[in-house]
Amino acid sequence: MARIRSLRPNVNREEATEYFSSGLLDILRTTASGPLKSVADFYIPFRLFQVEILNGDKRDQRVFGLDAVNGSLDLYTFEQLPGEREVIYLETRNCSEPLLDEGEAKRILAARVQRLLFSTGFFRVRNLKISAEPAAGEIYIPYWVGFRGRGVQARFVVMDAVRRKMEGAKVRLLLQAWLTSIR
Repeated sequence: MARIRSLRPNVNREEATEYFSSGLLDILRTTASGPLKSVADFYIPFRLFQVEILNGDKRDQRVFGLDAVNGSLDLYTFEQLPGEREVIYLETRNCSEPLLDEGEAKRILAARVQRLLFSTGFFRVRNLKISAEPAAGEIYIPYWVGFRGRGVQARFVVMDAVRRKMEGAKVRLLLQAWLTSIR
């Protein structure tokens, strides 16, 4: 089992189970995919970077987290580096391994931040320079996974346990690849 440093979840197992098994969405999901069978925790590693953005005469500093598996998930934004009160240490088998090296992660992060800035208004960007420095270690983001099914078919839904929001296809594909890989 791996020992990891994770952000402290804002949703516990009981709350996740309640969310996955109540309301109109549950009726639709049960009809389409079957009843909720179980709920499990899952952790995805993120590399933290301190990013400095120079846009004309404006300087901005931010902390971003990029998933360390393949760099495809949405960026995590932090006000500051997570402190000891915001993290927990635990041992778990339910975590993906970091596969992205630091150089590739920096390249992906710079492109994603640039795209983020351009989306706020292309004409607001002047002499853009983005520099990213890795912060100490990885931090894992906790997710709750609700497994549903009938017979031999299984489907799942994923909730970000920190932001309290349901995740889409990118996280489900990453989890599916992890579940079906030979470890």
